[in-house]
Amino acid sequence: MSIEHSPPADTVPFPTTLRVRDRCFCLHAQRAARALARRFDLALKPVGLTNGQFSLLMALNRPEPPNMASVAALLAMDRTTLTALLKPLVRRGLVEALVDGTDRRNRRLVLTTAGQTALAAAMPIWTRENRRLEALFADPTRLRDDLNRLA
Repeated sequence: MSIEHSPPADTVPFPTTLRVRDRCFCLHAQRAARALARRFDLALKPVGLTNGQFSLLMALNRPEPPNMASVAALLAMDRTTLTALLKPLVRRGLVEALVDGTDRRNRRLVLTTAGQTALAAAMPIWTRENRRLEALFADPTRLRDDLNRLA
C-alpha cells in the first residue's frame, strides 16, 4: 500500500539541500570542530583531560588569576557553559574559584599546583597532535588567521 504524499508548494527542493550540504561554511566548520574535539579528547585521555578542559587550564595559565568573564570571552562561551566546564576541574583540585578581593560578586580562577602539573603533562601530547594537524594543511598560519577573523 502506498501513501500519497504531495509536498506543500513552499518546500525546499532536494538539489538545494545538496548545494547547502556541499557549500555551507557553518556545517563544514561544525563538522571540523567536532572532528578536532574528538581527536584531542582521544589524545588527552591518558592524562585525564578533555580538549575543553585542556583549553580552560591553558586559559588560566597566567601570572594573575583571571575573572570568569575574561575566561569566558577568551574561550568564546557563556558563563553557564564555563561554570559547567569548571565543576569537574574544581572537584579534582585542578582549579580554584576564589572570591575577587575587589568585587565580592566576581570569582577569580586559579590554576592549582595539581592543575599546573596536569597542564604540563598534557603539553607534549598537545604539541604532538598540533604538529600532526599542521602537517595536513598547506598554510596552517593562514587557516588560523582566517578562523580568528571569524571569531
